[in-house]
Amino acid sequence: PFSPRELLARIRAVLRRRVPESAGGLVKIAELQLDADTYRVSWQDKPLKVGPTEFKLLQYLMRHPERVHTRGMLLDKIWGDHVYIEERTVDVHVKRLRESLGDAGAMIETVRGAGYRLTGSPAV
Repeated sequence: PFSPRELLARIRAVLRRRVPESAGGLVKIAELQLDADTYRVSWQDKPLKVGPTEFKLLQYLMRHPERVHTRGMLLDKIWGDHVYIEERTVDVHVKRLRESLGDAGAMIETVRGAGYRLTGSPAV
């Protein structure tokens, strides 16, 4: 049994979400490259290991660069409506993604009070 507050949060989350986005093809921003067909990510032509959720997150961010995405938007697009996940879970996956990307991790910027953005020219 959920508290009324928890139940309302879950209902809102479900209403807000749709099926996650998925698309094939190659995306390249600066020296970061993602190939959705072969499930490969590389930075400066060196292969990187990225987990499945982080791959989907990176793919979405790379397909919509320079735009700020709220945690809620990312939950909708990456996880879809079949799960209930706390918005802070996005932070954990962004942190893991940055770690997986190594030097390219700087391309994922935190926009304070708003969300995250992937940029080809990070402010290092």
